[in-house]
Amino acid sequence: MYSVILVDDEALILKGLSTVIPWREMGCEVVGTATNGRTGLDLIRKLKPDILFTDIRMPNMDGLTMLAALGSEFPRMQTVVLTAYRDFDYARQAITLGVCRYLLKPSNLNELKEALRVMVEKLNRLPAEDAEQPENAEGPDGASEAGNFIVNAALNYMRENCMQQHLSLSDIADHVYVSQWHLSKLLNRETGKSFFDLLGSMRIEKAKSLLRTPGMNIQEVAEGTGYTDVAHFSRTFKKLTGQTPGEYRKGH
Repeated sequence: MYSVILVDDEALILKGLSTVIPWREMGCEVVGTATNGRTGLDLIRKLKPDILFTDIRMPNMDGLTMLAALGSEFPRMQTVVLTAYRDFDYARQAITLGVCRYLLKPSNLNELKEALRVMVEKLNRLPAEDAEQPENAEGPDGASEAGNFIVNAALNYMRENCMQQHLSLSDIADHVYVSQWHLSKLLNRETGKSFFDLLGSMRIEKAKSLLRTPGMNIQEVAEGTGYTDVAHFSRTFKKLTGQTPGEYRKGH
């Protein structure tokens, strides 16, 4: 039996999916349901299902980023999107990120059964040893594309927020819906740098801009780029630029 999780913020739809589809007849079993994306993500990480039926237009969720997170972190998991959101480009990108089917609500039983049949067949074709691979292993159906999507989203968020003090890997991971460990691995694989190296480089680039602006002393520049310790800021700045902040300011 393949395990299935259902995620939708409409309780009526969850009930309908749970009862209308002949799950056991098709070799599947619903092991959990969730009424919002965050709870759904927690449930997926806990139960690691084979199949997911999910809406992606839920409150406080970026649907495409959530799909990319799932495709990157759980490459074996087969996903069907159920949504009332009729947008071709959005659907195309969802498919690129590894979604098996993009179904518009209301979906009829034949569409749902066909999608389930396709996913079961895909799972049946996967080599048995894939089931023993760690959850972060690269897999088919858009896992690599999903990883790139997540890294770009994480880097954009870091650039926008790098001047905040105490910005952490956990903050970024929460924003892109993956675990800290998985995000750290993706960043290192795609950029060749650690989270702290990337954050430091971004902060120093911001510092260069502030140092070229009259009226801010070195301490204010340090605090304005997320550093609580001026000495640490100065050491990091010199390590990355070859100059102290004061030397850089004089030359610019």
